[in-house]
Amino acid sequence: QVQLVESGGGSVQSGGSLTLSCAATGPPDVSYCMAWFRQVPGKEREGVAAMDSDGRTSYGDSMKGRFSVSRDNEKNTLSLQINSLKPEDTAMYFCAARKTKPSWRLTCSVVGDQDYDYWGQGTQVAVSS
Repeated sequence: QVQLVESGGGSVQSGGSLTLSCAATGPPDVSYCMAWFRQVPGKEREGVAAMDSDGRTSYGDSMKGRFSVSRDNEKNTLSLQINSLKPEDTAMYFCAARKTKPSWRLTCSVVGDQDYDYWGQGTQVAVSS
């Protein structure tokens, strides 16, 4: 059972930056896919970025540019740096993991949250204008 714990959220002003972290514990030592999603109350969960254990990344269509995902396999952590924050980035950010490579994709993706089996509790990001 993989357990995921997010941290790093908070309240920031528009234009600022944040780095979110996700710590994974439990077997396997390294999940093949790890990803970030975000969700606003009343809306569907939105994919932000994913990274496989070999370092390949995938970003949501509207997430390219200001979002940067990174991963430390030795520490089993996933990070998300968000630059030039906007009020519309306000959301709960969730870390997700999948133990194995999905056979129906070339690599890890954030197209659908159904690819992921394990989820953290989330960390809240609030951006004020």
